[in-house]
Amino acid sequence: MNKVVLITGATSGIGLACARKFAENGDRLILTGRNETRLADIKKELTEKGANVLTLTFDVRDRETATKTIESLPAEWQEIDVLVNNAGLALGLEPEFEVNPDDWETMIDTNIKGLLTMTRLVVPGMVKRNRGHIINVGSVAGDAVYAGGNVYCATKAAVKALSDGLRIDVINTAIRVTNLKPGLVETNFSNIRFRGDNDCAANVYKGIEPLTGNDIADVAVYAANAPAHVQIAEVLILATHQASGSLIYRE
Repeated sequence: MNKVVLITGATSGIGLACARKFAENGDRLILTGRNETRLADIKKELTEKGANVLTLTFDVRDRETATKTIESLPAEWQEIDVLVNNAGLALGLEPEFEVNPDDWETMIDTNIKGLLTMTRLVVPGMVKRNRGHIINVGSVAGDAVYAGGNVYCATKAAVKALSDGLRIDVINTAIRVTNLKPGLVETNFSNIRFRGDNDCAANVYKGIEPLTGNDIADVAVYAANAPAHVQIAEVLILATHQASGSLIYRE
């Protein structure tokens, strides 16, 4: 049965790759992001391939707008089967005692509070229907802190804790919770972290073949389509020459 899949942060990177993979799977898509023009382009791309797509423009940090938008969904889109909490970012690599407070607020508000907002808005409906799947995009950074990762790593450790906690909270239902923990993925992630410095971003992936957004999307679609009695609780996905968040072999 085709599912209704809501993906946050769907305009680039892992979110966009998930949109394309779930579309290929025949699912109906609700795509959210901050860039209305980009969302329109993606909708056009996917609908031309036969996908059924609804786009919603809002920032997950804006709880009021997110709430109004989700509560105003057309009837045919209200029964969300899969929530992919993908929206997230990292900013800078400064020591913890030098991090710009605006940066830590952006990371915490997006990576933690934005995820909580979407969970709070979508999961009650899943509980009522006794079906659904929440896929949270965490990170290897949530397992062990690396130099300069401080606040970002803390937010991804929170994603793990929130995923584990939600799984406990819905244990008496047929709802499944998955925490995806990617390692080095070549997207615009590093460009954002280094504020558009393409040279610094490129160095992150130098000497190693990193993962792609498609690699992570493949796992997300697999988890969402596992048999109903199977819950893929947590998946750590690393490049072949990466052993941890900080240990990478480069040629």
